[in-house]
Amino acid sequence: MKKITYWSITVSLAGFLFGFDTAVISGADRPVQALWQLSPMDHGIWIMSSALWGTVLGALFANIPCDRLGRKKTLVFIGLLFLLSALGSAVAPEPISFSVLRFLGGIGVGISSIVVPAYISEIAPPKNRGKLAALYQFQIVFGILIAFLSNYAISVLIGLNWRIMLGLEVIPALAYLVMVSRVKESPRWLIVKKGDVAQARAIMQELGVQNTEQQIAEIQQDASFHASANLFVKSNFIPVTLAFLIAFFNQASGINFIMYFAPRVFELAGLDASSALLSTAGVGVTNLVFTMLGVYLIDRCGRKNLMVIGSLGYICSLAAVSYSFFTGLGGVAVACFVFAFIASHAIGQGAVIWVFIAEIFPNQVRTAGLSLGCSTHWVFAALITLSMPLVISVFEPWVIFCFFSSMMVLQLLWVLFVMPETKGKSLEAVSDGLLVKRVRN
Repeated sequence: MKKITYWSITVSLAGFLFGFDTAVISGADRPVQALWQLSPMDHGIWIMSSALWGTVLGALFANIPCDRLGRKKTLVFIGLLFLLSALGSAVAPEPISFSVLRFLGGIGVGISSIVVPAYISEIAPPKNRGKLAALYQFQIVFGILIAFLSNYAISVLIGLNWRIMLGLEVIPALAYLVMVSRVKESPRWLIVKKGDVAQARAIMQELGVQNTEQQIAEIQQDASFHASANLFVKSNFIPVTLAFLIAFFNQASGINFIMYFAPRVFELAGLDASSALLSTAGVGVTNLVFTMLGVYLIDRCGRKNLMVIGSLGYICSLAAVSYSFFTGLGGVAVACFVFAFIASHAIGQGAVIWVFIAEIFPNQVRTAGLSLGCSTHWVFAALITLSMPLVISVFEPWVIFCFFSSMMVLQLLWVLFVMPETKGKSLEAVSDGLLVKRVRN
């Protein structure tokens, strides 16, 4: 179990790079727009959303290297992409090269959102799979927090130097590459995609897996039963629908709007630039604390219960932010309600989404299913991020937050009446259960 935990922590460090890369751009938002004199639409397209479009591409096609090259080689590849993006974007002389290099980092983010949950879910035992897979989300929010804190520290010490903010990612990217080179391949990938039972058995024994021969037989039986490598077949209708909807609702909450534009939101609420950056760091701290709580609870309370708690928190906190802007309560009130929103996300969608999507698909199509769910997530994230500079200039903030709150009412209904529980079940049992459910319906 110690080695399973160590390998899970190691590969989840890709989540730290994911989170840092996603959030560090918030410190470069306005300085870059002013430096290159970009219109709101050009700024949204070339600066703020370029990495997200790379993420969409990476998520759409991540199953190809994951299935053909294996989980480990793909994990190494994304580390190289993060390193190149950090170095390049920090020295980019103009918007086009900046956007291309951010786009490459986004590809790394997109692929990581497929391969990391897949790898961890495939090596982890059922009773601990939730918290081990949720380490990825923990690392994401930890990376976000460090990005926010480093942006604030740099702004205080040497001014808003966005090049240093972006270039700091080189350090964790190098550390990740060194560490991930020492993990072994996923036994499930070796059995299902390569037919290499001997190597899979050796790795499972190294991991201390109990009843190795029984697990190998169950994996082979599942691969035979779900023989089709095509994701879009009738037997996969339920997991495909579930993956699409949980990803859609994740972005319909407005989480990426807050993560990318937090300083601007706080300034709109009346905080000065320095206080806005400090409040943004508070967003990161809240996210980290409640993600840790979500990781602790996910295998105890279950995925569905956390989603109910998070949905209720979303509705109340977003409605409160909307009301605060509408009535002019001021920046402190808005900041407090945004913190409540972040807490709701961290304990609900944040802790659950990557775990849940990785659990609901058969072994043959797991990475393809993750690719569907994650690309859905990132398409909507990119659309929201691209359009928000324009939306902010057209609509009052209270209207925007009222829209997000209403979408979370729909999420709550979906969770209560549609979403299944996957806690404590083997991956093969989960996929078989969803298949049986569809046949009965």
